[in-house]
Amino acid sequence: MQSGLPALATLTMLYLNFVTVARLERNPTIKDEIQARGFGRDIPAGFLCYPVAQAADITAFKATVVPVGEDQAPLIEQTNEIVRRINRQVGHGLLLEAKAIIPPVGRLPGIDGRAKMSKSQGNAIPLSAAPEEIREAVRRMYTDPGHLRAQDPGKVEGNVVFTYLDAFDEDKEAVAELKARYRRGGLGDVTLKQRLDAILQGLLDPIRARGADYARDLDSVLDVLRDGTRTARAVTDATLHEVQSALGLFTLE
Repeated sequence: MQSGLPALATLTMLYLNFVTVARLERNPTIKDEIQARGFGRDIPAGFLCYPVAQAADITAFKATVVPVGEDQAPLIEQTNEIVRRINRQVGHGLLLEAKAIIPPVGRLPGIDGRAKMSKSQGNAIPLSAAPEEIREAVRRMYTDPGHLRAQDPGKVEGNVVFTYLDAFDEDKEAVAELKARYRRGGLGDVTLKQRLDAILQGLLDPIRARGADYARDLDSVLDVLRDGTRTARAVTDATLHEVQSALGLFTLE
């Protein structure tokens, strides 16, 4: 639990001295989120500084690889910039740079075709979604607005259903054939969505079931969180001590 790791907040405050406001505002991920949320110039300081907090999360554990979506890659680069600045300041490789691991499908769009899923925008499919919720979400998925009849040629690019099939359908040859049929005409959206619904149901059913099992045994969940937090605190406290010592900052033990 992050709230049980006070070293992360202290590292964030230290790291803020190694990055400028202008650099934070230029971060593509932050720029997109500022626009999406309509902040204008009324940007909450905590929101603007999120990449620095993320840098603390990563470097506190001395992570060298971080699995992220492609929209998060600029945040990893921001982390590495902070790492390089601190290492130059202290004169040696105190902190480690991290590499972003981006899957073949780097980012899933929202079911409405917007760039990113967002629970607040109502265009996401939760991992805990019930079968009927999944079915309804797939039914509402954005496809090709010009594909009015099954016999009409359709566009695959920007078609959310095909994006999800690329991500989750293990039969890549079948997906390639579906794309070819869709482009030349003769394949309806309903058929595509039925295939995707079946795939997502099979994918999410065991996840939902396991979540339900955990919900029935919250004491075990809390035990896992407590054990993990104790282990993580030892690691993050050690990193904080190293950073403070290297910067010439001393604290009472």
